[in-house]
Amino acid sequence: MNYQLREMKPTRLGFGEGLKALGDLHQEVVALGADITGSVNVNLFKEAHPDRFFSIGIAEQNLMGVAAGLALGGKIPFAATYGVFSAMRTTDQIRISVCYNNLAVKIGGAHAGISVGSDGATHQALEDIAIMRVMPNMTVLSPCDATQAKIATMASVEQVPGPAYIRFGRESMPDFTSPKQEFKVGKGQLMRNGSDVTIIATGHLVWEAMKAAEKLSKDGLDARVVNIHTIKPIDRDIILKAARETGALVTAEEHQINGGLGSAVAEVLVRQKPVPMEMIGMNDQFGESGSPEELMDKYGFRSENIISKIHKVLIRKNTK
Repeated sequence: MNYQLREMKPTRLGFGEGLKALGDLHQEVVALGADITGSVNVNLFKEAHPDRFFSIGIAEQNLMGVAAGLALGGKIPFAATYGVFSAMRTTDQIRISVCYNNLAVKIGGAHAGISVGSDGATHQALEDIAIMRVMPNMTVLSPCDATQAKIATMASVEQVPGPAYIRFGRESMPDFTSPKQEFKVGKGQLMRNGSDVTIIATGHLVWEAMKAAEKLSKDGLDARVVNIHTIKPIDRDIILKAARETGALVTAEEHQINGGLGSAVAEVLVRQKPVPMEMIGMNDQFGESGSPEELMDKYGFRSENIISKIHKVLIRKNTK
């Protein structure tokens, strides 16, 4: 897959642009806000389609209930707020009202990951993948940059008939994927081929994985990079192919190690092709306030940390 760093853009902007585009195309698309409309870029939809925007206020559980009601009435509602609220404060409503009824409610989870910055632990969604991926009928999307966030948001309607959770961040991050990329829900993307080891990444850490692979190539190591933009349903085929052909994997995500991408990949491997595997993620702890750069460095979400895990997993691969 071709990639090139064009600029720094927040993935929340891609979500907002995708939602606005969906509103232009589909009259049944509506949006619901929870008093942070601008912060999650739902304002783009609101300004274009004010008659289809509903402000629910700081009442996230009610937000999800209203969204479910609108879906039962034939609408395609987008309910967006910070991921710690949209995925966790509303868990009961999502489980019973949305997922149990398999409704076309699309949930925006903003401020995902550690790179939120100064908002700190209370607003850093680091458990949302784990919670959303165990919900029956739920599709979980985790795009890697703003361009892909726009495409994923549109795909949540055009490719997913039931509920979907779209995870995105606040701060500006590298925007590097092609606007013309092929995007299929449930299918991972091969970003870079390689034969020695595979890095399977999601969200902002796909860029760090690409940087790690480029650095390793200078040392004669050939690293494959796979972008898992759909956590559920996960692409079993691309994971098993990587395990067979490279024999060792490292996963990388801005999420708790427990229950996230790493766990999902391990569940695939243990059933069919166990290979040495290491994980990059939050190690059972909360984050803190700080700049995105400081937090990414402190908690080990950089290409150098991925490289360290690769050397570790290669030792295990070569001593089996």
